[in-house]
Amino acid sequence: MKSALSHLELLRPASRAEALQLLRDEEGLVPLAGATDLYVGLNFGTLSATRFLDLSRLRVLRLIRQLGDTLSIGALATYTRILRSHLVKSWLPMLQQAAREVGGVQIQNRGTIGGNLANASPAGDTLPVLAAAEAVIVLQSAAGKQRVRFSEFYTGYRQSVRRSDQLIVAVEVPRVRGAQWFRKVGTRAAQAVSKVVLAAVRGPAPRVAIGSVAPTVLRLPRTEALLAAGAPLDQAVRALEEEIQPIDDFRSTAEYRRRVAGNLLRRFWAETAPATDP
Repeated sequence: MKSALSHLELLRPASRAEALQLLRDEEGLVPLAGATDLYVGLNFGTLSATRFLDLSRLRVLRLIRQLGDTLSIGALATYTRILRSHLVKSWLPMLQQAAREVGGVQIQNRGTIGGNLANASPAGDTLPVLAAAEAVIVLQSAAGKQRVRFSEFYTGYRQSVRRSDQLIVAVEVPRVRGAQWFRKVGTRAAQAVSKVVLAAVRGPAPRVAIGSVAPTVLRLPRTEALLAAGAPLDQAVRALEEEIQPIDDFRSTAEYRRRVAGNLLRRFWAETAPATDP
């Protein structure tokens, strides 16, 4: 008897070069890493793809390392690997906070940062972190590499500039100056899709990025400019409420998301305030 998955085809390249050649020469291949999102689509019948490229043997894409003034995180780095990385802890602690709230231990052991990027959900827990950190996405095809700023990577809901012949191979993060902050609001702390997720950096030029409130993760330039100028916090909160685009859906309402987003901005600003002498 054939199973529900018997019509699927899985190719397993032994090297990055072989993987890139297959993407170039074969049509309809979908890269597969931890498969924590793809399996859900297959289970519910919402994924039309039938041919997959298993990247699990490409160990080089799991590396987390410092390259000069850049932190390079391989696309196949799992959330568990990110949580255990001393480099990430010292360089981008808000990414570890996000990784800690991605599902349970089983998901953290299998899910990858590259998969979170490729899935392109505006509710992806790590994506506001990468937006606030001004990360660069490294794409590679058989013809060469391309680096794309996070702010230019997504073109719409679950859409990006990545071509079908390209793999996400790494995320590069420059040094982040200032206090980092992350919060996820969901039905539970983990194992739930976020209703609102916010990552921010408090420095001379504050950065605020937010997910689950628009078709893509947003940076909030008006809000950031008001915070940098020392404007009243209420004014910055009003700007945030105007910059986001929440909707009503089965997880929450637009009004709830707008109110929670404003409250998160207040918490970020209060909890990162410089200490004052008594």
